[in-house]
Amino acid sequence: MEKLTFKTSINAPRNKVWEVLWGEQSYPAWTAVFAEGSKMETDWQVGGRTLFVDGSNDGMVSTIAAKVPNEYLSFKHLGYIKGGVEDLTSEKVKDWAGATENYTLTEAGGETSLLVEVEMEEAYKDFFFTTFPKALDKVKELAEKG
Repeated sequence: MEKLTFKTSINAPRNKVWEVLWGEQSYPAWTAVFAEGSKMETDWQVGGRTLFVDGSNDGMVSTIAAKVPNEYLSFKHLGYIKGGVEDLTSEKVKDWAGATENYTLTEAGGETSLLVEVEMEEAYKDFFFTTFPKALDKVKELAEKG
């Protein structure tokens, strides 16, 4: 597993960036670069269930590992969901289960620094290197809007 780091500076307060990242309307807008129709279903509880799915309802089963509103959110990925069926135990899943995805927001002078750290398999590295900067550009655009 490899950890990739992405960072951007956003001319908006931390709570606005948080709202864009996790808002019901804005989340699909910035994550569309990963997969059209992306959405997140969560109970927002640490240790609770979180699904990241695309327009076909395929995606990942995860949990919130840690949460400090407007500052830090950590997801721990547990498995896949395909055609409505969860896979938490196959060999393919075991190769990456436990990978984390962390979002850290720090604010200074009305500007927010967003740091994203993602653990992943080598096979997805190029995709994320290309796609995550586009996603963060969209977060920046949405957060800086009037």
